[in-house]
Amino acid sequence: MAPPLLVLFLLLLPALAAAHQRTSSSGSSALTEWRTAKASYFAADPEDAVGGACGFGDLGKHGYGMATVGLSTALFDRGASCGGCYEVRCVEDLKYCLPGTSIVVTATNFCPPNYGFPADAGGVCNPPNHHFLLPIQAFEKIALWKAGVMPIQYRRVKCLREGGVRFAVSGKTFFFTVLISNVGGAGDVRSVKIKGTDSGWLSMGRNWGQIWHINLDLKGQPVSFELTSSDGTTMTNFNVVPKDWEFGKTYNGKQFLL
Repeated sequence: MAPPLLVLFLLLLPALAAAHQRTSSSGSSALTEWRTAKASYFAADPEDAVGGACGFGDLGKHGYGMATVGLSTALFDRGASCGGCYEVRCVEDLKYCLPGTSIVVTATNFCPPNYGFPADAGGVCNPPNHHFLLPIQAFEKIALWKAGVMPIQYRRVKCLREGGVRFAVSGKTFFFTVLISNVGGAGDVRSVKIKGTDSGWLSMGRNWGQIWHINLDLKGQPVSFELTSSDGTTMTNFNVVPKDWEFGKTYNGKQFLL
């Protein structure tokens, strides 16, 4: 007969395994640990949902809405962070924080430095500050607007997107550019390769934000893309742009698996 402690352990084993699975599942969307930063807001109107330093254009059309953020120089990384998702929560300020709340926002813009002020006295987005500039609609999900500049914690999380990655093609003749948006998983595309039927895989350059370019005549060829995100995941969309493609059109591909 098995010892009582062994019997008890065997009885509890399924429950312990289930508990371990729940813990792993609940943390599966986090890509980094919580880090400290500060946040402020701007009073956004509909015109603020168009444009931005990441090149996404109409944020509503691309599915980002007002759940967006402009990142300071230290976080923006010259546009490499565009499209990444951040979970943000208010901390320390008991007067203005909304307890137990957080919001997930997408990096769509740049908060430029103001070197007329020191980094610790007015130049909130100056290096080396980690600063989040939020639309007031997002800010008020975690704190009262009276908070002004407030301490926060943030972490990178996986982006949940509806539908596939979008490839908006533009350019002229030999100058081919593509805006890559609605990217799931890590969200930020760090390298892009392109292939037509008359070429092998060629690396594209980052024009700005998530707009990539190459000098190549691809007219009349189906076009494939290979994307690599910051977590090292690579996804290939074969012939996502058909051979009768046109400048100014957007084509939908498959999505990164979470």
